[in-house]
Amino acid sequence: MIPRRIVVLGGSGFVGHQLLALLAHRGHQLVVLSRHPERHRDLAVLPGTVVRGVNLEDPAQLAQELAGADAVVNLVGILNPSGRQDFAQVHVELPRRLIAACKRAGVAHLHQMSALKAGQGLSSYLKSRGETEQVVRDSGLRWTLYRPSLIFGHHDSLVRRFAGLLRTAPVLPLPRAQVKLAPTWVGDVAEAMLRCIEHPLRSQQQTYELYGPEVLSLGQLVEAIRDAAGLHTRIIELGDGPGRLLAQLGGWLPGRPMSLDNFQTLRTDSVGKIDGYAALGITPQAIRAWLPLLVDPQASPGRMITPSR
Repeated sequence: MIPRRIVVLGGSGFVGHQLLALLAHRGHQLVVLSRHPERHRDLAVLPGTVVRGVNLEDPAQLAQELAGADAVVNLVGILNPSGRQDFAQVHVELPRRLIAACKRAGVAHLHQMSALKAGQGLSSYLKSRGETEQVVRDSGLRWTLYRPSLIFGHHDSLVRRFAGLLRTAPVLPLPRAQVKLAPTWVGDVAEAMLRCIEHPLRSQQQTYELYGPEVLSLGQLVEAIRDAAGLHTRIIELGDGPGRLLAQLGGWLPGRPMSLDNFQTLRTDSVGKIDGYAALGITPQAIRAWLPLLVDPQASPGRMITPSR
């Protein structure tokens, strides 16, 4: 394996931390671009890793930072708009600027995070992810797209959020409880990306659906989280009318359990059809075995089991 120079956007996020650790362990030279590098000094302790401040809205500055890179990884994404950061800006306009910067800097391969069922359903989130993919496919670059289902792992926003909500009240109203999910472990997502980055010719112009081996309804998943946490919270499944109303109010409720667009996203099952893990030689981990550790507020990453490869 030849060490490569890889530029990463969104490296400070949930998947980014996992991926950077794997890439650094393999000896790659990493440049992490961030609007606020002073907030992410922890990443610079990884071998061969530097964190640089950059204005992501400036194509010329982006191109300067990409010079000499073998590949670029874009992990930047949002689940809900916040301030100026809306879906169009983050999921469409940023990839467009990044593609222009790649062409200017001579970077041939873009690895782009997307989402399972991108372009399907009624939510602005999934629609914008579909636009992301179209922009990348039309770029003229070599590209690889990753479509994960809901991602779980230590300090995630899936199990941790529901565990917190279940602890706060004796009853939890749950919209869209029947939607089907195939949650996938963050370590498996990072491993899939690592293998594609290290084998660019094999992975170019490929889209990988990354989903776990267990298919659960949202209601079954929340019940499993409750049971693993040793709680007795009653879970009430809401119809779409009350569920939509709860989602509309979600931004003002404790813990911000759900937005209206999250509700719309949950109207589409997050279960894949083409096993990207199998194509990459990865056996993905199931979520139930992880739940006792994930719901434990005292658990640390060092206590987490890791998959055998």
